[in-house]
Amino acid sequence: MAPGAAPAALLALLVLLGTLLPGSGGAEISIHPSKAIIPRGGSLRVNCSISCDRKTTFGLETVLNKEEVSRGPNWKVFELSDVQEEINPLCYSNCHGEQIVASMNLTIYWQGATLADVSPIWGLLFEEAFSSASKGLQQMVRSKRFPERVELAPLPLWQPVGEELNLSCQVSGGGPRHHLSMVLLRGEEELDRQPVGKEEPAKVTFMVQPRREDHGTSFSCRWELDLRSQGLELFQNTSAPRKLQTYVMPSTDPHLEAPPIVEVGSRWQVKCTLDGLFPASDAEVYLLLGDQKLESNITYNSDSVLAKAWTEENEEGTRSLRCSVSLGEKVRRTQGSVTMYSFPLPTLTLSPPEVSEWTTVTVECVTRDGAVVRLNGVSAEPPGPRAQMKLNVSADDHGSNFSCSAALKIAGQEVHKIQTRELHVLYGPRLDQRDCLGNWTWQEGSEQTLKCAARGNPIPKLNCSRKGDGASLPIGDLKPVTREVAGTYLCWATSARGGVTREVVLNVLYGQNILDIVIPVVAVTLILGTLGTAGYIYNYQRKIQKYELQKAQKEAALKLNAQSTPP
Repeated sequence: MAPGAAPAALLALLVLLGTLLPGSGGAEISIHPSKAIIPRGGSLRVNCSISCDRKTTFGLETVLNKEEVSRGPNWKVFELSDVQEEINPLCYSNCHGEQIVASMNLTIYWQGATLADVSPIWGLLFEEAFSSASKGLQQMVRSKRFPERVELAPLPLWQPVGEELNLSCQVSGGGPRHHLSMVLLRGEEELDRQPVGKEEPAKVTFMVQPRREDHGTSFSCRWELDLRSQGLELFQNTSAPRKLQTYVMPSTDPHLEAPPIVEVGSRWQVKCTLDGLFPASDAEVYLLLGDQKLESNITYNSDSVLAKAWTEENEEGTRSLRCSVSLGEKVRRTQGSVTMYSFPLPTLTLSPPEVSEWTTVTVECVTRDGAVVRLNGVSAEPPGPRAQMKLNVSADDHGSNFSCSAALKIAGQEVHKIQTRELHVLYGPRLDQRDCLGNWTWQEGSEQTLKCAARGNPIPKLNCSRKGDGASLPIGDLKPVTREVAGTYLCWATSARGGVTREVVLNVLYGQNILDIVIPVVAVTLILGTLGTAGYIYNYQRKIQKYELQKAQKEAALKLNAQSTPP
């Protein structure tokens, strides 16, 4: 049996007997105080008093350190010192040979911070609550002490949403422990509570599953020492809060968007996106081209992040392109590649670049090795980096465009480059109806535009003067047309490559002039109409006669066949 177990069992037996057996001759025994709360290691004075009609033995039974400090005929005072355990002392007496006992309810608490240290407000409230208590009780309460400290263990820097998290609360000192409990708080909300064990310091662990809405929420631990059953209060104190950061990282990798091939010296854009993040604003995004970190412009949405970067490379080759998104303790990565190429425009030459009409011109297109060219839409034969054609040019070829298209396959894709050149043909002046109509008839007072120009390379100079007085042809806008501009004009176009002349007429209709022109026109129209009608009637009659002749011939043939057929 463990040390102290036999005396404790004996005391329990005495209490039981004192409860079951009636007292003798009205003998009584009392213990004061009947309830007491003292700090661990403290001291306490206990008074045992009896009432018996004869002299008898009485005293205090306990395994605790005791010393009798005062006595009288029917009372004794004992001092208990260095009290370490909660063992209830017993006052006993043998009156008329029978055992009677009275027990004390003794509570031990562990020393720590005083009530006033824990909270001055609590101290004031406690004083007010017990202002009517006995002086001894007030003195005992004022000297009461509580757990020294309570602390919530550090939280992880980041906690994934939905994953179990153990939160540890630690408390030092305080007691009695069976009256001490630990509460886990989320903000002001009580999540769970557990009793505090007897180990020193005591550690209480709670399990929670953080949510999205717990991001940025403070958690704390609160000890509660409930001494209401001892006639005191419920005392509490809370640890310093710790803030929890929760996050969600999707299982998918970022989406990387960039051109597969890029020409050297050109600027191009890279994009990297990842959806399903929380909180997206705390995500970090890195774009790397080879070993070079790209300067990115990052945009955060409610649950996604987008990084954009512009860059430029001046060397050929294939570069790795990487994107990484980190949040909390997790990182998602994706990788691609970009091929830098150099592909200059093909060389297109016209030899000679400027020629006289009816001269042969050589057109040649050349590009880099490995590429294939097409000249004016026609592929080289055999396909290759060079194509050539010859043609005998005319004035109509002046200003013609020749094109050379070069194609090169790079990283599975075909790149095209096009070069164009314009052919210049030298030819003499041209002055025909498409450039200068040459016969205009307009109503006097109308608004007209007179167009007359000469073609040629070099561009010829055009002069038109009216026969008789040498007045110039009014080329351009006529607002309005007057009869004074009517007449016959002689136009000549000249350049370094020769000259050409042409006669043009400008008619202006007005008054009698209109009748002089209209009557002959109408007469001619009537004559032509009459001749046309007569011709139509003549042709119609000939067709009728021809039809009747053919019909008669056919009927005669049928009669002849009928006569020659035997009956």
